[in-house]
Amino acid sequence: MAEEKKEIDYTLANPDTLTKYKTAAEISNTVLSAIVGLVKEGATVLSLCEEGDKLLEEETSKVFKGKKDIKKGVSFPTTISPDEIITPLTPNPEDTTTPEWALKAGQVVKIQLGAHIDGFAAVVGSTVVVPASEGAEAEITGEVADLLLATHYINQAFLRLILPPSLHPGAEEGKVVKPPTQTKINSILSSIAKTYGCSLVENTTTYQFERNEIEGKKKIILAPSEGTKGEGHPEIGDVWGVEVAVALGDSGKLKPSEYKPTLHRNTGVTFHLTRDTSRKVFNEVRTKFGSFPFSSRHLSDQKAAKFGILEATRHNVLRQYEILVEKEGKMTSKDFSVVAITKKGLSIISAPPAIDLEKIKSDKKITDEEILKLLEMPIGAPKKANKKKKKAGASADE
Repeated sequence: MAEEKKEIDYTLANPDTLTKYKTAAEISNTVLSAIVGLVKEGATVLSLCEEGDKLLEEETSKVFKGKKDIKKGVSFPTTISPDEIITPLTPNPEDTTTPEWALKAGQVVKIQLGAHIDGFAAVVGSTVVVPASEGAEAEITGEVADLLLATHYINQAFLRLILPPSLHPGAEEGKVVKPPTQTKINSILSSIAKTYGCSLVENTTTYQFERNEIEGKKKIILAPSEGTKGEGHPEIGDVWGVEVAVALGDSGKLKPSEYKPTLHRNTGVTFHLTRDTSRKVFNEVRTKFGSFPFSSRHLSDQKAAKFGILEATRHNVLRQYEILVEKEGKMTSKDFSVVAITKKGLSIISAPPAIDLEKIKSDKKITDEEILKLLEMPIGAPKKANKKKKKAGASADE
């Protein structure tokens, strides 16, 4: 009698799961660092995206060699979004209407990319300022400093707000503590943004991550528009992709741009596509990218892709990421981290590089005591006090 195949545990209870997440994160963080080093005046968005994707492929090919049953590769193509563009931007050179997007000194640029190992994705995003000269590390002041500090502190507060109550310092065993509501989360983060003359970008969504999925069922929506709401709350055993997007000023509202979307993902919706080319394109998407986002420039037949993506998008088989923008010239920022919630607290899987607070100067400061206390909270599990009962008559020194 054939031996029944044992079902693999893909939760965090299996140590291999966290190992794969962290291996993917090492790759993502390494590539992010390399691309940040290439951000300079004159560099184009396309050239940086192409280099990032090449590095992601090269680095993932070096790990888990010889394990044919473990797929690995890009979980989020390299995207570079300058100034008012908030949506991850990854141009396709086949589109003749695409601008060159050569970077200029002083521009605020958002970088996002990700790798995956066996479907466990580590996406990371960071905001950088294009230096005035190569290798320059001058002080950052004014509105740019305000924007970067707002993003940093909002991200730090958000990480603490998603800690389950049982992991909060001082949590008492048996005491039922409710997690903060999404309304409360929005109130605190909006207050930080306002301190720095900024606002949360409307409908910024943080999703639970799962194997082969970076947009799970549970989600937290920052600055939700009318009729939009989050679902569920973080729990021990979850992995979340924490996204923070901030805009200068008090708006934070976005509008579609005239640029053609090039970032797509498989929705999992079943529909019989009528064109042979559409089916061929979709099969390539499913085989090469699974349910992870991809750039249209990575499809082998660009002519077929043009029509195949159109039909697949029309029937919701593929979803396109509309290129959304703030007002022209308005600076926006974005950070993206992936965290695992364990019994020991938050395990930071991938995260933007730490900013040098000594070089970012602002005359604005957080003064709200509740927020300051929150920012001081450790993200590890609280240490349980030794509460052994003393015998009657025992001295305090015993």
